[in-house]
Amino acid sequence: MQFLGDTVALSRIQFALTAIFHMLWPVLTTGMAIYLIIIEGLWLKTRNLQYYHHARFWSKLYVLNFGIGVASGLPMAFQFGLNWAPFSESVGDFFGTVLGFEGTMAFMLEASFLGIMLFGWERVPPVIHFISTILVAIGANLSTFWILAANSWLQTPAGGEFVNGRFVVQDYFQAIANPFMVKSFLHMFFATLETSLFVIGGISAWYVLNQRHAEFFSKSLKVILAGLIIVAPLQIFIGHLSAEQVYHYQPAKLAAMEAQWDTIPAGERADWSLLAIPNDRAERNEWEVKIPGALSYLLELKPALDEPVKGLKEWEPANRPHMIGLIYYSFRIMSGIGMFFAALMGISVIQWLRGKLAAGAITEQKWLMRAWILAAPLGYLAVETGWIVRCVGRQPWIVYGEMRTVESASNLPAGEILFSLVGLTSMYLVFLTAALFFGSRIIRKGPNLELPAPVIGSQPKLGIELAQHEPDRRPAEAQQ
Repeated sequence: MQFLGDTVALSRIQFALTAIFHMLWPVLTTGMAIYLIIIEGLWLKTRNLQYYHHARFWSKLYVLNFGIGVASGLPMAFQFGLNWAPFSESVGDFFGTVLGFEGTMAFMLEASFLGIMLFGWERVPPVIHFISTILVAIGANLSTFWILAANSWLQTPAGGEFVNGRFVVQDYFQAIANPFMVKSFLHMFFATLETSLFVIGGISAWYVLNQRHAEFFSKSLKVILAGLIIVAPLQIFIGHLSAEQVYHYQPAKLAAMEAQWDTIPAGERADWSLLAIPNDRAERNEWEVKIPGALSYLLELKPALDEPVKGLKEWEPANRPHMIGLIYYSFRIMSGIGMFFAALMGISVIQWLRGKLAAGAITEQKWLMRAWILAAPLGYLAVETGWIVRCVGRQPWIVYGEMRTVESASNLPAGEILFSLVGLTSMYLVFLTAALFFGSRIIRKGPNLELPAPVIGSQPKLGIELAQHEPDRRPAEAQQ
């Protein structure tokens, strides 16, 4: 319990809390916004009423996530000025500007057109509504871009220099387009999209498994499965590229990710550690299972290394990451979930080609539907563990190689930070309870399949399958 009197430790715990909780919500909104574009575009193209009902149903979950995301994200912004004032003063000319771009360009664009997307179905022409949905999605993903640009700069600072402890920007474009930015943004973009698709797929599978609107939700399952054919393998490839850039720019982080204590010289074969029990104090692994030569292929696609893989012992303890076990297993959890997603996608495609996902057969695929339900929350876990690797692995630096975390925290009484930490924890528990309550209520209620669609030129046609298979659930008086 010594950390209760440690200002830096408490500030780090508080930031970790706000970041981990806040991350849960924009992950879904950024990816689901793209799905809403696809599903609304299919409605406009085919006039199939089922696609319209999908758009209306999933947008309810979208706005719930958006609201919680905004509320939970506000404390993060205040923390930079409260808990991390020396950091903000030192790098604010760039870091603060980029976060300002995120607020003015991304958040305001998303918020401005969100009302039209949610409430404009009967008030604006369908094409205008579709454009609003597109702009909401652009705003949501612009937010991802600016956040990743700022965080990537912390990983590989560029575009200026530190003068008397203050970062002086010489080229904003170079700072934004730092070496980590492109691959980091793509990795996060596809992570949010993949997570969203599996959440939608998991909820759809729940309906199918419970034989509620099975035909309706088999359609959404097929739409997201078509997207995952591209997204799932591409995310694995981009993840590999991201690991390569860590290899070249942050060798200490790579050593922590692999629990590699001793340097592997160039020209030698590098084994890959599958499982291990790292011991920080003893600077060794107590137990380990290795795959011979695998790390060489993972890093360079060669049987022997062209460059050495530096071990953690190359750095003084004060200049290298700690909590090696957390970094090591976070990386493996993230990578393992990505592989599981690709495998589930592949099996589902095979079943689709065999005709097992057709409206009359999909309810019999109970094992497959259970696998999709299991997959629904795993994307969140992969995103959170990925950020643990990214940020904990950067330590002891807040700006890599330039500014230490211990130098960046405000000199506040530990009791004040503990008080705000308890308050934030309580508030986030309320947010989580509300999100689970309202989200489960939306899912239990299900889609309104009797909702009439706006007219697009001519009266939109009903989906043939919907008309044939969906029963009329109106009261008898209304049917007469």
